[in-house]
Amino acid sequence: MNAKKLLVATTPDSVRPLTALAVYLQSQGYEVGWYTGPSYQSLITKLGLGFYPFQRATEVHATEVNQVWPQRKKLTRTLTRFRFDLTYRFLAPIPDFLTDLKAVYAQFPFDAVLCDMAFMAAPFLKAVFNVPVGVVGLGPLGVSSSDAPLHGLGWLPAQSLLGKSRQRLLQYWVRNYFFKPSTHLYNTLRKQHGLPVSREFCQDAVLREADVYLQSGVPGFEYKRRDLSPNVQFVGPLFPYRAAMPGSLPLRVCPKRYQRVVLVSQGMHQPDPKKLLIPTLEAFKSDASTLVIATTGGHQTQQLRQQFPQTHFVLEDYVDFQALMPQVHVFVTNAGYASTLAAVQHGVPIVATGLYEGKNEIAARVAYFRLGIRLKTEMATAREIKKAVDQVIQEGSYRRNVKRLAKECARYPVHELCHQHIQRFWSE
Repeated sequence: MNAKKLLVATTPDSVRPLTALAVYLQSQGYEVGWYTGPSYQSLITKLGLGFYPFQRATEVHATEVNQVWPQRKKLTRTLTRFRFDLTYRFLAPIPDFLTDLKAVYAQFPFDAVLCDMAFMAAPFLKAVFNVPVGVVGLGPLGVSSSDAPLHGLGWLPAQSLLGKSRQRLLQYWVRNYFFKPSTHLYNTLRKQHGLPVSREFCQDAVLREADVYLQSGVPGFEYKRRDLSPNVQFVGPLFPYRAAMPGSLPLRVCPKRYQRVVLVSQGMHQPDPKKLLIPTLEAFKSDASTLVIATTGGHQTQQLRQQFPQTHFVLEDYVDFQALMPQVHVFVTNAGYASTLAAVQHGVPIVATGLYEGKNEIAARVAYFRLGIRLKTEMATAREIKKAVDQVIQEGSYRRNVKRLAKECARYPVHELCHQHIQRFWSE
């Protein structure tokens, strides 16, 4: 029997989180190909996977968005920026994706496709190629629900009857009126490709029309929804394949020599160290009992080392989170989803910042489930960070809550669960 051909089709910023799953599926007998931006060719081929680069589609990374669309810089409101991204970054490229994928199919006649949630061509692939399509959620669950607040604002679920009514009313107005240009574009594209008009908000349609929606994470880190679509399956935290991550050097110091260890990260897509790295380093530069390990994502590492030469500071382009987390007391983050889940998996409480690109939704869940402290800002001060770190360490409830959630994560064999759901493409 010939191996099933599985195509992974992703937006550029979603490549690394799916690398370990792709390698695992290849080890289970699938022939895996990957369609994404051309800059990932070396990474994908080194993993032994087939590679099919964007041709008509344009590769745009999160760090380049404001250069590609300068008008976006003026959009400071969270929802206005979200609407712009939805329309121009995620919906407008769909025709180019489909043109590319028709050429890919001629070379690699795939039997199924696995997309990330931001690859919003997913419903079109089912119609054009007549193959099952799975979608992977690599961020907080954003589907509309009468039980959850409007996704994108970073609000917490309402508790009172009045609050819940206001929550539902706002959700209806935003989905049906504020996002009307995005919905109109989405349905125009559907009609052009022979799909019926969808009455749902476009993000909801992408989720609900998938054969399966594999949600990275566990139910304990998500708001409860009585109306959750039955195709949504929590699979546990998805992390990058270690060989797919940039190299990190062994630490130059021993963490056990210090009273406490703080790990701070802005992720790989945030180049401005003034947002979180510098305030965190300023907060602890006079506290020699606290080891601060800062990972810069390759942005201004040498300049920061010169600016902060303290011996209790370690600044690296990248660190191995899985190896380091067991020695960390607090994780300070701009609320990247994978890094937050890495902290949760190892029982490390969190101080989270961030307002845009869904960071506010992740930080909101940190606060809601009392896994740490949320700072509602893009630019935290040294004083705010120091106070939050001290509070997280002193109040043991945060660590207890995270450890409880870590036990839940341990019950999810993530790759095996994903494989089981994908196998059902051909058994049902």
